[in-house]
Amino acid sequence: MDEQDKLRILIPHWIAHNNEHAQEFRDWAVLTELVSAEINAAADTIDLANKSLSSALEKLGGPLQYSHLD
Repeated sequence: MDEQDKLRILIPHWIAHNNEHAQEFRDWAVLTELVSAEINAAADTIDLANKSLSSALEKLGGPLQYSHLD
């Protein structure tokens, strides 16, 4: 497996992991007005990172299904 194939496996996991963090940030942001704008901005930045990762994944040919049995 070459580096591009590895990325086609890793990037979807990174995106999912980032989505979990962004949602957690937004959940916390509603709990306080003092820093909600900053926390929501951080979540928005994660969303932007995911757009870049999605674009990279598309250029690589999309996600690659991988099984440890392969």
